Amino acid sequence: MPSNQKVSGQDAEVNAPFQHQGDNGEAVLVIHGFTAGPASMLPWAQAFAKAGYTVDLPVLPGHVTTWQELSRTPHSDIISAVERAYEALAARHSRVYVAGMSMGGALALHVAATHSPAGLALINPGLTIESPVVKFTGVLRFFLPSIKSIANDIAKPGGDEHAYTRTPIGGVHQLRKLFKAATQGLPKITSPIIVFRSDQDHVVPESSIEVLRSGLDENLPVQVRRLERSYHVATLDYEADEIFNESIEFFRKLSSAHHD
Repeated sequence: MPSNQKVSGQDAEVNAPFQHQGDNGEAVLVIHGFTAGPASMLPWAQAFAKAGYTVDLPVLPGHVTTWQELSRTPHSDIISAVERAYEALAARHSRVYVAGMSMGGALALHVAATHSPAGLALINPGLTIESPVVKFTGVLRFFLPSIKSIANDIAKPGGDEHAYTRTPIGGVHQLRKLFKAATQGLPKITSPIIVFRSDQDHVVPESSIEVLRSGLDENLPVQVRRLERSYHVATLDYEADEIFNESIEFFRKLSSAHHD
């Protein structure tokens, strides 16, 4: 396929996976969101790389192909791919951190419940979907294959996360299962967490943060940093640099505390 050919609203070249070998001995797994790809997370991944970390930003199954492919992709395939990526980093680094946005945040939480990374940085993590019809996706997907795109919820003009031009209902059905699995694992998490939460998010509802808080152990250190000027895709929005700097500082403090 030519590198400049559009695929269901996604540019395969722009959404290429990103890997970087760092020199500080630690690694960060960066996880993109539902219907999106590495393009939405690349500036964050590059900031981690510049800070000295080994970085892996993979393309998740069902993404950077077609929305129809995502509709057919089981949530278990996506979870397994993330676990393999984490385990590959953990095999070569003593400390691995995980950074995720939206669905990527839910996947990061699942990894934390099953693999205990050194810390998590989450942007608008998704655990709930607020729609009166969402509970009917199991049946609805056979009659309504897709709805309008959820992409590019960005306050800053000109932003483009290069996501699918349609949202597959079959994919949403699997996303519900993924969120359920992540929510069930919350009590098992022991990794320190920083959450960046947009005051105006038109994709992930505030109930996701409420579920996160109520599901975690009350003694677990969790920082919530509110974002006043950014929408859902905060990695491409007004406060992006602040997020990058603060997440790196968060990881560095955890590393320093570990070595003290």
